[in-house]
Amino acid sequence: MTATDKIAMQSQQWHNLPTSRVAQELDTNLDTGLTAEEVTNRRSRFGANELKAKPGKSPLVRFLLQFNQPLLYILLIAGAIKAFIGQWVNAWVIWGVTLINAIIGFIQESKAESAIAALASSVQTNATIIRNHQKVQVSSTELVPGDIVLLASGDKVPADLRLVQSRNLQVNESALTGESVAVEKNTPPLSLDAPLAERTNMAYAGSFVTFGTGKGIVVAIGEATETGRISQLMEQGTSLKTPLTRKFDKFSRTLLYIILGIATLTFAVGLGYGNSWADMFEAAVAFAVSAIPEGLPAVVTVTLAIGVSRMARRHAIVRKLPAVETLGGATVICSDKTGTLTENQMTVQEIYAGGKKYQVTGTGYAPEGKILLDEQAINWDDSPVLAECLKAGLLCNDSHLEQKEGQWQVVGDPTEGALIVVANKVELYRRHVEQEMPRLDVIPFESEFQYMATLHEDGSGNNASGGRTIYVKGSVEAIVKRCRQMLDAGGNLTAIVPETIHQEVDAMAHQGLRVLAFAKKSVSPAQDAVDHADIEEDLVFLGLQGMIDPPRKEAIAAVAACQNAGIQVKMITGDHAVTARAIAERMGFNQHGEVLAFTGSQLAQMDKSQLATAIEDGSVFARVAPEQKLRIVEALQSQGEIVAMTGDGVNDAPALKQAEIGIAMGGAGTEVAKEAADMILTDDNFASIEAAVEEGRTVYRNLLKAIAFILPVNGGESMTILISVLLARVLPILSLQVLWLNMVNSIAMTVPLAFEPKSERVMQQPPRSPREPLLSRSLIKRIFTISIFNWILIFGVFEWIRQTTGNVALARTMAIQALVAGRLFYLLSISQLGMAIINRLRGIRQTFNDASVMGIGIGCAVILQIIFSQWNLMNILFYTAPLNLSQWLICLLVGLPMIPLAILLNRVDPLD
Repeated sequence: MTATDKIAMQSQQWHNLPTSRVAQELDTNLDTGLTAEEVTNRRSRFGANELKAKPGKSPLVRFLLQFNQPLLYILLIAGAIKAFIGQWVNAWVIWGVTLINAIIGFIQESKAESAIAALASSVQTNATIIRNHQKVQVSSTELVPGDIVLLASGDKVPADLRLVQSRNLQVNESALTGESVAVEKNTPPLSLDAPLAERTNMAYAGSFVTFGTGKGIVVAIGEATETGRISQLMEQGTSLKTPLTRKFDKFSRTLLYIILGIATLTFAVGLGYGNSWADMFEAAVAFAVSAIPEGLPAVVTVTLAIGVSRMARRHAIVRKLPAVETLGGATVICSDKTGTLTENQMTVQEIYAGGKKYQVTGTGYAPEGKILLDEQAINWDDSPVLAECLKAGLLCNDSHLEQKEGQWQVVGDPTEGALIVVANKVELYRRHVEQEMPRLDVIPFESEFQYMATLHEDGSGNNASGGRTIYVKGSVEAIVKRCRQMLDAGGNLTAIVPETIHQEVDAMAHQGLRVLAFAKKSVSPAQDAVDHADIEEDLVFLGLQGMIDPPRKEAIAAVAACQNAGIQVKMITGDHAVTARAIAERMGFNQHGEVLAFTGSQLAQMDKSQLATAIEDGSVFARVAPEQKLRIVEALQSQGEIVAMTGDGVNDAPALKQAEIGIAMGGAGTEVAKEAADMILTDDNFASIEAAVEEGRTVYRNLLKAIAFILPVNGGESMTILISVLLARVLPILSLQVLWLNMVNSIAMTVPLAFEPKSERVMQQPPRSPREPLLSRSLIKRIFTISIFNWILIFGVFEWIRQTTGNVALARTMAIQALVAGRLFYLLSISQLGMAIINRLRGIRQTFNDASVMGIGIGCAVILQIIFSQWNLMNILFYTAPLNLSQWLICLLVGLPMIPLAILLNRVDPLD
């Protein structure tokens, strides 16, 4: 398909044209379809009806890209020079470090994006069409514009169609529009500005026919369809890095420039002192290696992986590792309504019958709850008019309930399911009522008439003439105008007052309730069928039932927790604005003021500044198109917000991909949404998002602890080497020994920090600023202070032992072991295990569930350091010397001053 053809197909407002004009524009015959020759011509012009997936990078390329990191450049070059001068052991150790980091990065990187491939498969199906006067079945990929497609219940719509015939046709478009209820379709033209969710004369590719039959003309295929437009939005969307990766990139570049500058200075100063270039190169490499936190990428990966495991236990499956931390930094959560904030189960909550209002308790399809009148529970036989209203909902109904794996489900229309459940709550069951009043005939619901009617044998005694009864349910407008009388509270006939009924309807509508009206009519015992003329007048009004998809109780608590934590929660839905706003108010979105709701059509009329203001101030965005969801996310990001976006449909995919953290629904979500997302909720519950935010914040806090623990060692090592060169002293530590400390020892001692449990204050603090650097001022002060202590420890112990024994290898070994002893005390000071020990000494009882992990980490580090100095092979490889017991004790004692220093730092600026 050429770009011109695609634009022409997309620019046509087919919903605004009569069917005859559509057929004329596409040069097709509604009865005979296209000829074979015309199909061939159009296929060569427009191409196949399919979406092409964007090819991803090969595994080899993705692996090689892992080396494209500033800090690894230094190690690779240093390793190459070491090999060039013949120091192959050093070279292979340095290269081994870079290889380990690359492998870890490759494993953690997300799978190649396959969202568009999933999108392509979502619209592929078989289609029944009319061609050359014949009805044939072909693959949806063979359709061309102008083809005549026949639709039946259970079909997947194969392309964008302008409907020309509709008989009780209902189409589920939730994946595309977000509308949870199947849409009733018709054929008359609509206004030019009708939003996508309200184009009832169109059927879109990828949606499902749930009821009825229809016929339509193919008006768009492939990338010109609404689903195709979404695939283009996904390809055009910016592939954003997460805040954590952006901060690490900035930190790495800054550190790279500093390291290169000081390493060059070290080399130049050493040569100026008359040292050989080989010795000064060793010093420069030692400095570079000491300044690079080689173990940090591995520790970050492990910390994120632990967060992934914890989130999985709380119903959140992470697909992309950095998303763990990103969610913890979220400042705005844009949530879908249906199924995420709500139960996704229509529930009757209010009934108006006989001039009285009844409240209904219980939610969902489980028949648990009561009907209350003035806060008193009543049964169905306590009120004749209530009984009749409930019977009408039971009998004028084509759906049924069934229990699967302990869960109640509706087979059929969710609205009809709610009518069955409310009757069951007062022990009024369909099988019993149908035994007394078996169905004889039915008028199915049609959007043209806005009602459904059923004819029943009346063996209940309700019909005074002993005849038969017609029950009718439908829209209030369609029912009330056909009624002259109504039943009062005692079940007696009285004149209807339409104004009063409409006032009750308005009151229910303001609560976001969907309102259905019910009526009946007694007819002759001889009548065996029901027709539209039979219910044109003289109906008896029975009452109203107002229903809604209620909010989840746990989601209400989760929204409050997010707001208390300083996170904005915004609802983005395909539902009506009134319903969405009512749900938002029930959920406490108005905690900080009035709930402001905007529709997609309102957003479309705003300029850039108005849109930015509306998105910042608004809490509810209803009837929004896919590109508008994308604009909302982009507008929030332009203001510096970290956006988490939830969704389950095809229409959500571009926004899910654009957001820093895209969250798809595991149950109701489409494969397209899941592939575009960073995280999947297995229970489709907003409460799980709040739990994931909690875990994400804990992960970030543990990462900061890891950084505060690792970097002071690099600082102490690099200061030691730099000052030694400037003072023309023997190096207290060699490059290979630095690699041991930075990789083996650091990882063994830092990984336990990843298992640190959440703090009690984790959701009582506001989100950290997205602009906050990875190293804050307070963290830099802490790192600098501990670095100076480490430098004093290394330099002091080395010079003391070298001057007293003359053994350089022993001096270096004791300096390293003293540093490790100080690290052990510092590790305890920033961990919750250390705080628990201090509190226990103070007489404060405190449990610590993860003490075993911290103990294992400390134990491993000690064992590794014993091997490092006591094993002959390690002495040869790393130029170390074995220590006796008194020397070990000296190393331990000189590290003790770390304890009061760490306690002082924790009081000034705690890491928790």
